[in-house]
Amino acid sequence: MFEIYLMLGLSLNLLLGYLGLLSLAHAVFYGVGAYISALLMIRLGMNFFFTLPFSALGCMVLALIIALPSLRLKDDYFMLATLAFQSLVFSIFYNWTSVTRGPYGITGIPSPQLFGYKVSEIWQFCVLGFIFSAAAIYVCKKIHASPFGRTLKAIRDDELLAVSLGKNAAKFKVSAFVIAGGIAAIAGAMIAPYISYIDPTCFALDESFFIITIIVIGGTGNLKGPVIGTFLILLIPEILRFLSIPDAAAANIRQIIYGLLLILMLRLRPQGILGEYGLNKILSPYAQT
Repeated sequence: MFEIYLMLGLSLNLLLGYLGLLSLAHAVFYGVGAYISALLMIRLGMNFFFTLPFSALGCMVLALIIALPSLRLKDDYFMLATLAFQSLVFSIFYNWTSVTRGPYGITGIPSPQLFGYKVSEIWQFCVLGFIFSAAAIYVCKKIHASPFGRTLKAIRDDELLAVSLGKNAAKFKVSAFVIAGGIAAIAGAMIAPYISYIDPTCFALDESFFIITIIVIGGTGNLKGPVIGTFLILLIPEILRFLSIPDAAAANIRQIIYGLLLILMLRLRPQGILGEYGLNKILSPYAQT
């Protein structure tokens, strides 16, 4: 789960940390990637590894569809547009029962197989997840050190100045959106066979907020922030296991802790634990509104 959420955190960091865009629709790409992979494996009998390009391509096309109208908007209007897409896709997941089985979910998702070797044990999934998360880190590291990544940060800091220097801001924003969607799709494709069951609630708005929390706590604008954020956020539920808290209350207490952490970070360290870019700069337009 650490490796899956690390990929989600890294991909959202391309939008929130490098472009300063607060997207509430990141769970959409996570969910679409999971559903495409699961349906191809169950209905067409495809091998897990062959479904990955379809999941990534499907989410990249969806990211393009979402980005083109949304990126024309600014600040809170952009955020509301992504919220609308999140709600729209969740409704499709929930109501398109002939494909997604709606609230009943998709069960019996087969485990990945490679050259006759079945990935079914936790440690085997851990190794597979390590390979994919390492690839995501490599891609994001290349972006971080490239002119493309520096241009994204320039657009974040002063879009008008970047445009005056001849940079096509819209093209760079759409490209970042598409890349982020592709990485999130791989995370979704991983979660489907790992838990062997998915339903719409796995990819609801709460999941988008959870991924944002990872970035806010860890920090934005670099590779270290998502890593430490993912580690801390996933560590909290494990700590609660040792406190003898009733199962009925554990989920609510976890949400309270997440909320308190967000408040403390925004008040005391807006850039997160290891971040380079303050979230107060990203959220200031929303606060002013």
